[in-house]
Amino acid sequence: MEGSRGSIAFFTTYRPPVPLDIFSCPVPPSSSEDEFPLTDGLSYNSNGQAIPPAVLKTILRRPNLASEAIEADIESGRLTGLIFVSERENHLETLQIALRFNDGPPEVKVFSLADVYGADSFNGVRMEDSGCFGGGYKVGSEIVDHSLIYVSTKEPVQDRRSPWTVVYKTNLSTGETERLTPPGKFDLNPSVSQSGKKIAVASFEGKAWDGEVEDLQTDIYVMNVEKSPSGLGRKRVIVNGGWPTWGGDKFIFFHRKVGEVWGVFRFNISTHETIRVTPEEVNAVTPAAIDETRVAVAVFKEKVGKLENIGLSKERNEKQIRHIEIFDITVPEKSEQITQKIRPRVDHYNPFVIDGGKRIGYHRCNVGLLQNRDEIQRNFHEFQSLVEDVGLFRVSGAFPTISKDGSKLAFVDNEFKEVWLADSQGLRIVLKKESENNFFSPMWNQNPDKDTLYVCMGPSFHPDEPLQIIAIPNVSSGASNPVMLTEGSDFNNAFPSTNPEGTKLVFRSTRGGGDKRYKNLYIMEDATVGENGGELTRLTKGDWIDTQCQWSPRGDWIVFSSTRHKPTEDVPEKDHELDPGYYAVFLIKASDPTVVISLAAVSVDPVSLPLFLHSVRPYGDVFTVDIDPDDIYKNEDVEKFCRITHSRYENSTPTWTMFSINDIEEQWHLLLKDPFAPPVSHAHEDGGAAWHMSGHLCPKKKGR
Repeated sequence: MEGSRGSIAFFTTYRPPVPLDIFSCPVPPSSSEDEFPLTDGLSYNSNGQAIPPAVLKTILRRPNLASEAIEADIESGRLTGLIFVSERENHLETLQIALRFNDGPPEVKVFSLADVYGADSFNGVRMEDSGCFGGGYKVGSEIVDHSLIYVSTKEPVQDRRSPWTVVYKTNLSTGETERLTPPGKFDLNPSVSQSGKKIAVASFEGKAWDGEVEDLQTDIYVMNVEKSPSGLGRKRVIVNGGWPTWGGDKFIFFHRKVGEVWGVFRFNISTHETIRVTPEEVNAVTPAAIDETRVAVAVFKEKVGKLENIGLSKERNEKQIRHIEIFDITVPEKSEQITQKIRPRVDHYNPFVIDGGKRIGYHRCNVGLLQNRDEIQRNFHEFQSLVEDVGLFRVSGAFPTISKDGSKLAFVDNEFKEVWLADSQGLRIVLKKESENNFFSPMWNQNPDKDTLYVCMGPSFHPDEPLQIIAIPNVSSGASNPVMLTEGSDFNNAFPSTNPEGTKLVFRSTRGGGDKRYKNLYIMEDATVGENGGELTRLTKGDWIDTQCQWSPRGDWIVFSSTRHKPTEDVPEKDHELDPGYYAVFLIKASDPTVVISLAAVSVDPVSLPLFLHSVRPYGDVFTVDIDPDDIYKNEDVEKFCRITHSRYENSTPTWTMFSINDIEEQWHLLLKDPFAPPVSHAHEDGGAAWHMSGHLCPKKKGR
């Protein structure tokens, strides 16, 4: 039964609070009146591509779509099509087909790929992306069938720290699907040449993912759409390039980071000549080729700091907002502005070409849904779980934590300035600061009778600054005052977790970490007074980062994330000004740490994502691992694990409850059905590991 072993709650960063949707405008546009939506406006929608008329005719012949329109509707322009990513089905990020009827008031009908082509190839928990189309060309007297080329994470990968992204091809006439990415290789962002014969992909082939989350430094490979007796003819054509897009059949545009600036370049297939298309002082990413010389790109003239918001904001200047522009290689140093004339204060992402460049499509936050920041609706979302007896849901807040008896849920808002509590009395704020970035990582005392919530107070993701741990006793009553457990400490202290009795508390701290601020684990022998009269015991020691610790429900083990086994060569000391991204999950009993597991990697090119405050590592997904609860040494180098979320964003800090989200005895689960709207800034109208009670471990694939 779903949820019989309990439920996992998590939160998602990078995902904007205002839904994304897909729009287009003519080239050139004159005002916001020129823009119109390309979907039905439901859910989050992104990464669109126009469906060519010939391909749309093939799709329309499928039995489930045959009654929707006729080929003459396509020829007359009455019907157009779009392939895009949406979260509308079980909150999975999967490809959908939109049919847009343009007569009278436009009407859009959306169909899943399973609706059109059956569930054999399009089912299960997965992420899909980058839909594009190949085929349609002649070989002798025969015309090659049209095919959908796309990325999916549907095939499990057992290698640790490995991407799951594989390129597939589905024949749009027969529905047959085949894998194009070679076994053991992983690709991103396929693009098909104008003739429909060639595919370019950004690939990790020949290199291991090293934890980098901004500049992936993939290489670009080209292969045939159709196999010959000798294979697909796959070969590398560009070293260090991403997001390929074909300009005809002779040129590939791509983006690359040079120094601190992203630029778009053009590669000549015949001569192997590479030239820069965009100015050296302009950040330009996610190109969409219009023809051999023109390319639409997303630009931001001035970068924002790593830990600052670069989503929707009134505070940023116009050079920091991401807009779509068209560059022509024959007119260097000059561009044609597109979205600046539509919504100058809103970020626009991932352009695509419509009707030969007469229109440009893109996605942005659907600010039409927003009248003011208090009207952004936040919900708890129940997900389809790949683990049959474990429930799964997303909390629209950060760092969710559930009390041991399942009666209370706490989390912080996305600005890290409010601590929220949900229980039988409803949903309310129990701690608040006026400025942002003050609270994170709340954690319940494992003894529910104590009704104590621990919270980290201070700036998150700033290891050089003091960070304190506070306790809020009797938090449900609302009558208690917070108690500082690390009073007077100049160290960075975080991630508190008590033993089952609720008398002791483990946490991580930079004390003893020297000038490089290494972090190790410590135990407060008295969880009530902390350092204020209580003793402190050091649990781990080393020149590395130990963090995100949790005490097991049985009390004998502590699980934590650590960099102690990171590579010793060719590894940066810092990752985006933070700890390096080389974490694995460890168990410790007394002083004997044992490696357990480290898991997957990125699923999209991160530079294409909306980047929001506190979201600096877009490679988090939730995994479960069955472990031996009695013998710690049997858990060394565990090989079997289950990935239960697939996302382009970061699903992080999972937490267990032994209770199903459908358990009628618990009251806060009713909030799954009701929206709530904590205040959200940056909305412009214009525009570790968690313990399961039975000895089941739920790691996320990152650490801080």
